[in-house]
Amino acid sequence: MHRFLPHLISALRCSAAVAAALSLAACSAPEPDTAKPPRPAIVVHPSASGAQLAVYPGEVRARHEPALAFRVGGAVTRRLVDVGDRVKQGQPLAELDAQDLQLQRDAARAQLQAAETENRNASNELARYRDLLQRKLIGESQFDAVKTRHDSSVAQLERTRAQWKVADNQAEYATLKAPSDGVITGRRIDAGQVVSAGQTVFTMAADGEREVLIDLPEQEITRFAVGQAVTVELWSTPGTPIQGKVRELSPAAESGLRTYEARIAFSADANTEVNPQLGQSARVYARTDAKRPTQRLPMSAITADGAEAHVWRMDPETFTLHRVAVSVTRYGHEYAEVISSLTPQDWVLSAGTQLVREGQRVRPVDRQNRPIEMDDRLAQSQ
Repeated sequence: MHRFLPHLISALRCSAAVAAALSLAACSAPEPDTAKPPRPAIVVHPSASGAQLAVYPGEVRARHEPALAFRVGGAVTRRLVDVGDRVKQGQPLAELDAQDLQLQRDAARAQLQAAETENRNASNELARYRDLLQRKLIGESQFDAVKTRHDSSVAQLERTRAQWKVADNQAEYATLKAPSDGVITGRRIDAGQVVSAGQTVFTMAADGEREVLIDLPEQEITRFAVGQAVTVELWSTPGTPIQGKVRELSPAAESGLRTYEARIAFSADANTEVNPQLGQSARVYARTDAKRPTQRLPMSAITADGAEAHVWRMDPETFTLHRVAVSVTRYGHEYAEVISSLTPQDWVLSAGTQLVREGQRVRPVDRQNRPIEMDDRLAQSQ
């Protein structure tokens, strides 16, 4: 037992030395992880924006598209046309049950005949009393009373004649007629339906000038003005540009769609030379000039902190990100136009904007995840 004691003491001393070394190693501060590589970041240059050629789909419509309605109410007895029918001016389109209107016209005619009879009697009586007055057989007061009755009969005759004209017109209004030559483009009634006065029953595209109807998004409306020159191309005749101009801009957005209607008028000769047909598809090309210099950036590059939009610009020397405020002037499907202090030589983070922080160091790559050499790119941009 005593011969193993020196070996046991030596082993305990070695264990104590190892434990002390491990304790010191655990208490010492860890070395900084300077070898950790920075995260890759896709960066792009902002491109200058300004005059752009925008394209909008549209449809050929008639310059005049009246909504047709009866001027009186009643039950529809006959519908004489349908959608797509060509009509001539004055052609009957639909009829109402006019029995009550005809009875009112007959009553007005009877009142007119009674008023005419009363007026004839008053005129004859006035002539007799005028002769008696000249012969000094009656006094002035008697003559004045007869003249007053005559004047009243004249006024009554005029009133009943006007009432008869109104009743006669209303009886005629039971038949809806085409105001001009054109094509029926919409129908909202059928036989047996009861309609009120002024209710739209047909829509018609009048013959004559044609134009193109396009819808503008909310952010585009301020870039157009009445009289602005544009180019129109019909789908049926591609490669044949037609000159036109903005004739009308809607002052209010369409309910639900939130778009603004714009009507593009063809040039004076286009309606006769090209002869665009109703319903044809068309494209409208408009060159829009920005009022202030803007830059074009991917939509993914723009982020917001509250109500203020910003992007992340990379310092090409330190490869660190710094926030730059921007003002967005136009949103698109993939790109947006902004006003900012950026220059065409700046590098802007185009993806993962929500995952970075101020001063973070990154490794710039392109969209194919290939490293970007700053020195080469800077030399090419100068």
